[in-house]
Amino acid sequence: MVKVLRLHSLTIKQRKNFKKMAESKGKQQNKSKDTISPGIKTDIQELIDKEEHALRKRLPVKLPKRKNDIYVHRKTDFKAQMLRCQKLLDTGYNMIFIHGIGMAVNRAINLAMQLNELEHGTLEMEVNTSTVELSSDLEANVDDLDPDSRGGINSAVHIRLFRLKKTESSQKQATQ
Repeated sequence: MVKVLRLHSLTIKQRKNFKKMAESKGKQQNKSKDTISPGIKTDIQELIDKEEHALRKRLPVKLPKRKNDIYVHRKTDFKAQMLRCQKLLDTGYNMIFIHGIGMAVNRAINLAMQLNELEHGTLEMEVNTSTVELSSDLEANVDDLDPDSRGGINSAVHIRLFRLKKTESSQKQATQ
């Protein structure tokens, strides 16, 4: 049975020794930084002592910042996101972009589907997926510790919603 050590219960000196030992094992076995024991992957927040470090997750570097870009988060209320999208569509924007990263991918897809349903199928969707590089900073709250940073990758979805332009022939067919 393999035991997982929790770093928040260790002293600063023990943590430094543990970090050196983990780095030397990591070089030998070429494991990721978040692996403590072989085969057991841990969440980085379980390893952080909240009194000594603060975890700051940074956004990806290359995010577009237009008024019609909607970034979906898990913490934002779904109805508020829906109202914001509807408001953009009602105020003259014929196209909006919905972005979701990681756990928010499902919510972004759901938002796009709900908007299309509310608009009675008059919206067209283009969906692109990608992988984005993320980084997190460990800011030291104690003077003895150095700041650290961690990187990783995560899945992302980018949905372009746009109104279908009705031509005169399609309008005539709809009225007949």
